[in-house]
Amino acid sequence: MTNLLALVAVLIVAAPSAAHAQAYQCRAPQVSSVPRVSPDQRPRVVPITGYTLALSWSPAFCRTREGSRAHAAQCSGDNGRFGLIVHGLWPQGARTYPQWCQSRAPVTPQIARENMCMMPSTRLIARQWAKHGSCMTRRPETYFGVTRILWDSLRIPDYDRISREDDLTAGRIRQAFADANGRMWQPSHVGVKLNRDGWLEEIRLCYGPRFRPTRCDDRRYGARDRVTAKIWRGL
Repeated sequence: MTNLLALVAVLIVAAPSAAHAQAYQCRAPQVSSVPRVSPDQRPRVVPITGYTLALSWSPAFCRTREGSRAHAAQCSGDNGRFGLIVHGLWPQGARTYPQWCQSRAPVTPQIARENMCMMPSTRLIARQWAKHGSCMTRRPETYFGVTRILWDSLRIPDYDRISREDDLTAGRIRQAFADANGRMWQPSHVGVKLNRDGWLEEIRLCYGPRFRPTRCDDRRYGARDRVTAKIWRGL
């Protein structure tokens, strides 16, 4: 994985990006420390067959967390308002996924601050590296560098506007993403996760082993196209 950054940079066809518009005037806060994260499951090492870039819909996440100190960077509004943010880049295996691989390389405050407008939580940054990134590469700089390349290559649809459409469905949410990102992306490459009440929680983008978009399996595909969906705006 030493050439992971170079591989992604070559393979991704970068388009003029609207992704940064999802961090509404984000101001990266100063970071003086990064939480220590302990594994909550056993390590699992399996061959990597692909990847998932999970994008969390921040207005829904922050709906009940605006006053939470633990989520202040993302939800208080002091550092800006967010639409989609990166939950994490997850390596996938054939039947399961690798996790909590051995690594002694820590996430430094500088690394965390560099990524706070993409992933506005130091605990989230630390956990994603420890649980997922450690199974991809030896250095957190590489893991977050790859994640940023993928993130910056995306055009994000105007889901605020789409949320106002009548008879909104999960299929419309994934089709909008595919339409915004050109021929490389098909609706089958886009997973849509709704909560039990039908509100959008996450969009999960499926990649093959060489970071080309690929068809999502059933687990990552999520809600079927005809399922009624709602998008909480919160702005």
